[in-house]
Amino acid sequence: MTTLRKNELALLISKDTSYLTEVKKRSLHTQDGVFDVGSLLKKELGDTIKTHLGKEFVITKPSLKDILEKRVRRTAQVILPKDVALILAYTGIPPDSLVVDCGTGTGYLSIFLAYYLCKGNVVTYEKDRQFARIARENIRASGIKNIKLKEKDVTNGIEEKKVDLVTVDIQKPEKVVSLACKALKPGGFLVVYSPTVEEMIRVNKEIKRKDFCDIKTIENIVREWQVEKTTRPKTVGIVHTGWLTFARRVK
Repeated sequence: MTTLRKNELALLISKDTSYLTEVKKRSLHTQDGVFDVGSLLKKELGDTIKTHLGKEFVITKPSLKDILEKRVRRTAQVILPKDVALILAYTGIPPDSLVVDCGTGTGYLSIFLAYYLCKGNVVTYEKDRQFARIARENIRASGIKNIKLKEKDVTNGIEEKKVDLVTVDIQKPEKVVSLACKALKPGGFLVVYSPTVEEMIRVNKEIKRKDFCDIKTIENIVREWQVEKTTRPKTVGIVHTGWLTFARRVK
């Protein structure tokens, strides 16, 4: 078993709910009672801990999903996991890749990519001071170290070279296509997220003017089902989010 260390994240789960906490000497007040979080330093993953009301929880290691849902503050629309997963799947970039993320927002995409590209680095650009401040807080809270945030307007230039992947989620993303082409290594990928058809069309036109191949635009629709008294698609939830345009630099 793995012994818990000070300041690492631990997920406390029961059949009904879960809580994410840093391992250090403090009390965690919840609707299920108060946890003595400091006692986690004497425990291992898989052990149990009880609140002062006697409710028992199992101590586990949090996944990326737990970190994003419970530690990352979202103040703007983000690229959701279903679309981020497609970016990883359709590019197939290795764990030691260099990624440039254009339009940090609150850091959601950067954190997601950096988690899986654990031997690589993510450099993210954000021109909005408020978003940059929130993103720094979120990156710090996630505990992920391989992210560098630059508070700059990416349309003024991408400083990195020989990049494996450039992701774009900003207004007028077509302005970044030429810059991305220069920054990418041969065989590197450009992925642009577009919330509207008009934007997606502009992006495709600009990409086709540059030295890219394997250009494709996809829509990822995920529909959750309820399996209770009756089995049917759920009537609530996000089905359509936007379009992802993929392209690969030729030379």
